Amino acid sequence: MTSEGDAGRRRVRVLIVDDHPLFRMGLSLALTAEGFDVVGEAGDGEQAVQVARATGAELVVMDVRMPGSDGIEACAQLTSQAGGPVVVMLTTYDEPGVVRSARHSGAKAFLSKETAPKELARTLRRVVEEPDHDWMPQVALPELTPREAEALELLGQGFSNKAIAKAMGVSPETVKDHLERVFAKLDVRDRLTAVKRANELGLLRRP
Repeated sequence: MTSEGDAGRRRVRVLIVDDHPLFRMGLSLALTAEGFDVVGEAGDGEQAVQVARATGAELVVMDVRMPGSDGIEACAQLTSQAGGPVVVMLTTYDEPGVVRSARHSGAKAFLSKETAPKELARTLRRVVEEPDHDWMPQVALPELTPREAEALELLGQGFSNKAIAKAMGVSPETVKDHLERVFAKLDVRDRLTAVKRANELGLLRRP
């Protein structure tokens, strides 16, 4: 699966996944210069799964958002099977909800595309060598009570306060109290911004 470089470094077999060909080319050149074996490239999540399995890549460096099947979906497929590759998300998106989705899909790390090549290479090697370590960034989320979370979920589905009250079996005044506390915890002032913020944080089951 791997070979040794001139300096004795383990040459990790890596697959690069991004929908921008120029970015793939640049990253391929950078990682090759740092002693990685780039065994393939892919432009979307579906292709990534196929190429990863065909090449036996042990590391997949993948963007989050791509046309068609995105990186989150592909990551879940690749990591669901025993012996699958280590998946690292390399992206410009750092919204808490995206980070949470990447973690849940099985990604081992979430890195910025602006990371310098040598630093990126060092981090990728460490992730491959220590896959059980938690390399994902920690996301601080507001602590909602079960009833507050339920009210927020219904709000996200477009329910009015009266409809939320009926669904929860409480009075509209109680719903208003729940939502006021939710707004305070999300640091927002209105319903639309609350839903937007909740989506960004990955708090809604039905965005």
